Amino acid sequence: MFRNYRLKNLNLRLIFASVALTILGILVIGSANKTYQNRQILGMVLGLIIMTIFALIDYQFLLQYYYVFYIITIVLLLLVIVLGDNSHGATRWLLIGSEKNGIRFQPSEIGKIFLCMFFAKYLMNHEDEINKPKRMLITLIFMMIPLLLILKEPDLSTTVVTFLVLAFMLIAVGFSGKIIGIISGISIPVIIFTLVSMYRGGNSILAGYQDTRIMAWLRPEDFPDDSRQQQNSIMAIGSGQLFGKGLYNESATSVKNGNYISEAHTDFIFSVAGEELGFIGSIAIIVLLFIIAYECIRVSKKAKDLSGKLLCVGIASIISIQSFVNICVVTGLMPNTGLPLPFVSYGLTSLVTLYVGIGLVLNIGLQAKKNYLDESRPLGSRYYGGEL
Repeated sequence: MFRNYRLKNLNLRLIFASVALTILGILVIGSANKTYQNRQILGMVLGLIIMTIFALIDYQFLLQYYYVFYIITIVLLLLVIVLGDNSHGATRWLLIGSEKNGIRFQPSEIGKIFLCMFFAKYLMNHEDEINKPKRMLITLIFMMIPLLLILKEPDLSTTVVTFLVLAFMLIAVGFSGKIIGIISGISIPVIIFTLVSMYRGGNSILAGYQDTRIMAWLRPEDFPDDSRQQQNSIMAIGSGQLFGKGLYNESATSVKNGNYISEAHTDFIFSVAGEELGFIGSIAIIVLLFIIAYECIRVSKKAKDLSGKLLCVGIASIISIQSFVNICVVTGLMPNTGLPLPFVSYGLTSLVTLYVGIGLVLNIGLQAKKNYLDESRPLGSRYYGGEL
C-alpha cells in the first residue's frame, strides 16, 4: 500500500497551518472560557492522531466503501431526529452515556466529511453521464436526503453550507453551466425578494427563530434583544484596534469580560480574537485559514484521479465557506447563523472531523502523480498522467 507514497510530497505547510491555527484557537478559547480549554487540547491531540491515521490509509481503499459512508451519515442524522439531545431549541446532537460522563457529538459535522467522500467517488464513477437527466435526478436525490434531514433538526446554516460544498464538487466535475445559471437566476432574486419583503414587514416563509435572526440583522433598532449579540461582537472587534487588549486580560472595559458576548468560546470566538489580539491577530487567523484552503486546492491539482481531486475540493469548500460565513456573522455582514469557525471555535466533533479531512488531503498529496494533469484541460477532464 505504501509503495505509491512519496514522503517528499508530504504537505508540511498544510500541517503547520492547521496546527498553528488550532493552538491559536486553544489560547483564545482559554481566554474566553477557561473551562473548555483542556477539552480543546484533548480534541487537538485526538485530531492529530486521527489525521495521521487517515494520512496513511490509502484514500482509494476508503472510497471503495463510499456507500457505507453515505448510509452511516443517513443513519446518524435519523438518530438525531429520533433520539437527539436538545440544546437552545435545536436537536443537533447525539449523546452516548450520561450527561456528565457521556460523549456528545454532532452528526452533521461528521456528515459533511462523509458526504464529501461519498460524492467524490460517486461523481468520478458517473463523470461521463453527470449531465444526463436520469443521472441528474439520481444525484439530486442523493443530495436532498441528507440535506432535508439536517434541515429537520433544524439547522438551516449547516444545510446551506453542505449544499454549497456539494455544489462546488459538482462544478468541479463539469456539471452543466446552464443548469447552474438557471438555479442561480431563480434563487438569487428569490433571496433578495424575501429579504426586501421581510425588511418592509412582510411575511416570511422561515421558521420563527430564523425569521427573528434575519429581522434583527436587517433592522437591529427594532429588535434590540435579538441584535445585541452581533452589535456587541462588532464593538468587541473594533475595541481591539491594531494590537488588541491581550489574552487573559482583566480589563473592566473588555466586552468579553463584561459577559456581553454569548457563545464567546464557540460561534463568536472571532469576536474574542478581535478584541484581545486586535487587527493583527484577526488577520493572522484569516491568513492561516486561507493557507489551509489554498493548500487543499493545490493538492487537488496534483491528485492522481478525479475522486482525489473532488475530495480536496470538498474539504477546501467546507473550510472556506464556513470561515467566510462565521466571520461575516460576527462582523455583522450576515444574520446570526450559529456556525463554528474552523479549527478555532470550541467543539470536539468539528475539530476532529476537520483533521480527518486534512488527513485525507495529506494522503492524496502523498500519492500525487508526477505528470498529474494537463492544466490546459478543465478540472473535470479525464486526462491524468498524460493518458486518456
